[in-house]
Amino acid sequence: MAKNREAALKRAREKARLEKREAKQLKKAAKHSDDPEGQSIDEQALWEQFARLSERRAANQISEQQYESDRKSILEALGIEQEG
Repeated sequence: MAKNREAALKRAREKARLEKREAKQLKKAAKHSDDPEGQSIDEQALWEQFARLSERRAANQISEQQYESDRKSILEALGIEQEG
């Protein structure tokens, strides 16, 4: 029982860390954007795709591996550098 609880707590901490890092990256990207209303349609579409991807992850509709792969592709297309 203790191992299961520890594993669940570890997963929760890791999830919180990843979400915090993503939020920081999004905030950084928004800060570097000169004119949010002047974003290209492609950039807006990528952000919408990222939002849908995050919703699917939260609903456990996709695997963590698929999420990370898709997330990496979207952020690269947006020009956001990844850590580690």
